[in-house]
Amino acid sequence: MRIALLVWFLFINTVAYLVMSDDKKRARQRRDRVPEKTLFLLAALGGALGVLLAMNAKRHKTKHMSFRVGIPLLLLLNAVLYGYFLI
Repeated sequence: MRIALLVWFLFINTVAYLVMSDDKKRARQRRDRVPEKTLFLLAALGGALGVLLAMNAKRHKTKHMSFRVGIPLLLLLNAVLYGYFLI
């Protein structure tokens, strides 16, 4: 169970980071964007760390209050859940 959860943690956070980075690239190119619901869903599924890292590294969605508050709250929820299932 632990190994599967750690693999999931790495996978979902990598995907979340890449999707957030791709959305920033699409924003610069004025192309179709990734819906905010998708970014929040990735964060809720355990990828909040990846979304938060991409937010800060790419300076993307940092002015949106929903992201500035919601993603850290989802990160806290992720940490609690990961901690619960790993211990």
